[in-house]
Amino acid sequence: MNILILGAGGREHALAWAVLQNPKCDRLVVAPGNAGIDRIAECADLDILDGDAVVSFADAESIDFVIVGPEAPLAAGVVDRLETAGISTFGPTAAAAQLEASKAFTKEVCDAAGAPTAAWARFTQAAPARDYIRARGAPIVVKADGLAAGKGVIVATDEDQALAAIDDMFGGEFGDAGTEVVIEEFMEGEEASFFVLCDGEVALPIGTAQDHKRVGEGDTGPNTGGMGAYSPAPVLEGDVADRALREIVEPTLAEMARRGTPYRGVLYAGLMIRDGAPRLVEYNVRFGDPEAQVLMMRLGGQALDLMLAAAEGRLKDMRVNWADDHAMTVVMAARGYPGAHDKGSVIGGLDTVAEDSAHMVFHASTTERDGQIVANGGRVLNVTARGASLAEARDRAYAMVDAIDWPEGFCRRDIGWRAL
Repeated sequence: MNILILGAGGREHALAWAVLQNPKCDRLVVAPGNAGIDRIAECADLDILDGDAVVSFADAESIDFVIVGPEAPLAAGVVDRLETAGISTFGPTAAAAQLEASKAFTKEVCDAAGAPTAAWARFTQAAPARDYIRARGAPIVVKADGLAAGKGVIVATDEDQALAAIDDMFGGEFGDAGTEVVIEEFMEGEEASFFVLCDGEVALPIGTAQDHKRVGEGDTGPNTGGMGAYSPAPVLEGDVADRALREIVEPTLAEMARRGTPYRGVLYAGLMIRDGAPRLVEYNVRFGDPEAQVLMMRLGGQALDLMLAAAEGRLKDMRVNWADDHAMTVVMAARGYPGAHDKGSVIGGLDTVAEDSAHMVFHASTTERDGQIVANGGRVLNVTARGASLAEARDRAYAMVDAIDWPEGFCRRDIGWRAL
């Protein structure tokens, strides 16, 4: 079959790599892709937010199945347009994608479903939001309601920081995403990610992971899009995962179906776990980045079969076959990230790094110039390895990092520290 993946980052490189392991894939196109993806698949210059353009491309190229990687085209209704055109697609409709596109919508769904989450309040003006913070005190969490590329959440440790976040959001720092603000109770515990495939009725868990959001070692410094991840997450084993499915995910899916917006695609639940009890931090309606990298390394070619089953309503017949192993990804970022950083530095040594079923360098933001791979963003490479233990996966990943010659880049050296 001919498959189209929409997106340009490390998540999409990992999805492409996994899809190519499956013999069902005859041809793979990724739009727009990046320099790493271009080495394993066709790349196409396509506006992935333009549903009509995506449909026209899919028709012209005889695409049988579309996988939507990032959240923006999901929120823009690209899946709706593809499904109307009769093209099989993996991902939720725009109405269902509100579970990520609107924090307030998710809170309302959780309240209706009885899913445990933080106490919250919604504001459309700065003054009452400031009054609420002064009344509640800190620590407290301030969130831009809409999509903010993973950066619209401020965990304020003191009142002044929370008030400054209100000023920033209503002042336009996050654009339209900050025209409405959700303020939440600060939840204590250990955070982890739970991934479930959904076909509108059935929920099938496909793995757990733990991300590292802070830029500095020991989880210090500002938040980022993620500096590394590992799978599985020990804090989400056994009964904790069962409770998350039973108490949070399944009631949410039932409520979405009751509203007439059944959820199909991958549902990524960010959870806070304390004393074995999970509570929802937030939902994402796509694979995490960099969590997708470790999940795809462990799933391999069966990922395509599972995504097809979700799109076609066949999850009740599916099983996930996990190897008894671990995976870790280390993000290499441009110096200065998540603040100002330069683009265009040359990355050397990539041709010396072995790439196979246990070792992969997924490109997050690269381009090719004069035959050389150059950095084209903040998070640039996802250096990923599998091992029989998490320690073995870590050692393999950092050995690969050390083989890459990129003085203008940096990484955290403690990915996996909570589990190790």
